[in-house]
Amino acid sequence: MRIALVGDRSPEVRSHTRIPLLIETLRERDGIALDPYWMPTDDVSGVDAFDGIWLVPGSPYRDEAGAVEAVRVAREQRIPFLGTCAGFQHMLLEFGRNVCGLRVAHAENEPGAEELLMTPLACSLAGHEGRVRLVPGTRIEQIVGASSTMESYICSYGLNEAYKETLAEGGMVFSGHADDGTARVAELPGHPFFVATLFQPELAGDGRRPHPVVAAFAAAVARHHSGRDLASAR
Repeated sequence: MRIALVGDRSPEVRSHTRIPLLIETLRERDGIALDPYWMPTDDVSGVDAFDGIWLVPGSPYRDEAGAVEAVRVAREQRIPFLGTCAGFQHMLLEFGRNVCGLRVAHAENEPGAEELLMTPLACSLAGHEGRVRLVPGTRIEQIVGASSTMESYICSYGLNEAYKETLAEGGMVFSGHADDGTARVAELPGHPFFVATLFQPELAGDGRRPHPVVAAFAAAVARHHSGRDLASAR
């Protein structure tokens, strides 16, 4: 079961060192053997051949367009997708541009752009924990199994809330919010697995027990892989 870890790998990014440990834990604890392949954002060719796509933290990405393209492939080809931190931000960029028809930018990449979908947070979350309130009945609420959760962040950018209604009208569900109501989780109903979090579930705990979001993504990848095997056997 091959998964693409889309992001510009660096030993300086905590999540990039933690994710391989989580994948090994999933193999040992849950028997889900994921084969990870690191894919830089400036070369995402062939990403459609993977059983899952994880757009990992580490912005600014080397190539914003490549990150957005990986999201588009996952959304349109119904490949299980997880976006964390910058992955959340670029997932919403892709959806805003390609589904809602918005001409929007990310302030980290184009600070002078007229229409900014991603803007600096009023208070940076870099190195902080915060409560996330989960919407009842949503996938994230079912995954976590609680109405709220405390999560870790290394993040300074988030959704420009002025666009939330437009994205929701396009079909995006904002299923997790900070105490002030700002978006922290987004998901796409009807997709096998399409979830993005501004927080970083890969940093939860000491790495010996994968966060429920990571475990749910891995299970979705396994189902997708099994479906491909059945289709090829016909």
